[in-house]
Amino acid sequence: MGKRDKRVDQYISKSQDFAKPILKHLRDLVHVSCPEVEETIKWGFPHFDYRGIMCSMAAFKKHCSFGFWKAAMMKDTSLMQMAKSEAAMGHLGQIQSLQDLPSDKVMKSYIMEAARLNEGGVKVRKASPAKKVPLKIPPYLKKALEGNKKAKEFFLGLSYSHQKDYLTWLAEAKTQPTLEKRLATTMEWLSVGKRRNWKYER
Repeated sequence: MGKRDKRVDQYISKSQDFAKPILKHLRDLVHVSCPEVEETIKWGFPHFDYRGIMCSMAAFKKHCSFGFWKAAMMKDTSLMQMAKSEAAMGHLGQIQSLQDLPSDKVMKSYIMEAARLNEGGVKVRKASPAKKVPLKIPPYLKKALEGNKKAKEFFLGLSYSHQKDYLTWLAEAKTQPTLEKRLATTMEWLSVGKRRNWKYER
């Protein structure tokens, strides 16, 4: 028999109202499709383990996500196509309502396929490490950092990926007011030693 984790109940109860029915439905589908699955919390969000990590789900302010640990080895072409066009963490894109999910039949087939991969002991393929492109700090951020010693020291001490998180967020601002707001938030967070995604770090 599978195992449910009370921490997952708490995670769902603390999620946004729109997310609760989505997370509950996904959770039930996983248990129906793989009765021996066990729940846990890893990296701050619910994971489903069956002979190793199988899949996971997460809720954010305006969307949910669901992903498979071995998605790259799954045969379903529809799943892989969605994975290529995903706009956020996970392999089903941004889920804002139950209508955004594939049918229950399709979801069950995905989950059972993921379970079979774990049963077979298939290992996650390690991708060749991508060459790091030198990060370019835009002039407006350089100027702001020069005026804030604490923020500058913390930013320069961040890893490549965490620096990139901030730079990407700033670069994706589509309007000047949005950029200015994000820059102000960036400086506020850096000044107190917070990484870009600190809200999701538990």
